[in-house]
Amino acid sequence: MGTPPIPIAYQSGTSPVVPDWLNKGDNAWQMISATLVGLQSVPGLVILYGSIVKKKWAVNSAFMALYAFAAVVICWVTWAYKMSFGDKLLPFWGKAGPALGQKFLLNWAALPETTQFNSTGGLETAMARPFYPMATMVWFQCVFAAITLILLAGSLLGRMNIKAWMMFVPLWLTFSYTVGAFSLWGGGFLFHWGVMDYSGGYVIHLSSGIGGFTAAYWVGPRLKRDRERFPPNNVLLTLAGAGSLWLGWAGFNGGDPYAANIDSSMAVLNTNICAATSLLMWTSLDVIFFNKPSVIGAVQGMITGLVCITPGAGLVQGWAAIVMGILSGSVPWFTMMIVHKKSKLLQKVDDTLGVFHTHAVAGLLGEILTGVFAEPELCNLFLPVTNSRGGVYGGNGGIQVGKQIVGGLFIIGWNLLAPTIICLAIKLVIPLRMPDDLLLIGDDAVHGEEAYALWGDGEKYDDTKHGNYPDETLDPKLSTGATQVV
Repeated sequence: MGTPPIPIAYQSGTSPVVPDWLNKGDNAWQMISATLVGLQSVPGLVILYGSIVKKKWAVNSAFMALYAFAAVVICWVTWAYKMSFGDKLLPFWGKAGPALGQKFLLNWAALPETTQFNSTGGLETAMARPFYPMATMVWFQCVFAAITLILLAGSLLGRMNIKAWMMFVPLWLTFSYTVGAFSLWGGGFLFHWGVMDYSGGYVIHLSSGIGGFTAAYWVGPRLKRDRERFPPNNVLLTLAGAGSLWLGWAGFNGGDPYAANIDSSMAVLNTNICAATSLLMWTSLDVIFFNKPSVIGAVQGMITGLVCITPGAGLVQGWAAIVMGILSGSVPWFTMMIVHKKSKLLQKVDDTLGVFHTHAVAGLLGEILTGVFAEPELCNLFLPVTNSRGGVYGGNGGIQVGKQIVGGLFIIGWNLLAPTIICLAIKLVIPLRMPDDLLLIGDDAVHGEEAYALWGDGEKYDDTKHGNYPDETLDPKLSTGATQVV
């Protein structure tokens, strides 16, 4: 018997399906990583947002996340990918263009502006060329853009006009996210200067935290009664969404080396070390100061740990991840529980889920700590600027901390300016905030849908709405207008 023919999918070199440059392991890991990050958003944050808010806003909050994910996908492949990772237009921005044709998507992946030259003009680090097609790269980067908008939405829940949100998403993606992504990842000026951002401490977390805070200022606050009492409608589902977020972070940080390599493994382990430490630290502070552990507090601590390690996940050692977890579980706790209550500005701006604290503060903290703890050998595995190191390792490490701060100031400044212009432009067309009569009712008024088939928020039994029943089948207590308070 002769040797059976090799299936096309497993042929190499001779088949266009498996070109010589394709590494199937890297390609598989990158697509899995992208899927994990996508699952952080849908269903992860959709569930978390829908359950952590007051019952009357469950549908609206979940839908804001779902809409953002879908809208970003279309905008990303139509023009925004190349603005973030394509050819340079400006030192902080790429040229817009579609990423839809097979000639582009089936080619060997390349980030054209990532070639690093040294001070004498010689080649320092070659252009990033992962061993898989552009289609994989486009999708991987797309889910990062999508989750950034969803994180930003956490600042605006419970009052933003849904039609205004539908306009805000493509505008902020185009005029804010792409700037940070190109500047720090796509070969922009901060990338070549050597600012460290392994997986998005600045590109994703600081930008969503500051951008959300700025947008919340312009949108305006929730109703006074909602600001004073806004309990989660389902704590167990909040934990389910948080769990998806935590484990999905393996793709978030583990996929950023663009390969299934040893640095990817280090990033995944550090991610879990920091998240666990931060959760325990936040919970400990809750017990010390409030005499009881809070489930919502534990979720916040988990998130701040994940955010803090993101810029340095593959750049720091395990002991540094523990230190970062201790600080990420305490510094944002302090700003949220202490500083927030004493600051007139923080009190004035209605940041619904405290995204400023969990993402802006934790992201900036993580970036600075990365500048302190980045280990030289790990830096050489990932960064384009050779001989990079954190401050504790001497040499030029002290300068690195300064670079991290400058990079943060750029992202903060841009995300104070861009959302302001966007919100003022949208306001010319449509109100940013829902009218008070809709805010009083919530989902039923905005969407004609409710999350649960229950009475709530003070609603009384109304036989014209809920149906009329014979007296002998109706509990007399219900006819008196008994209410369920949520």
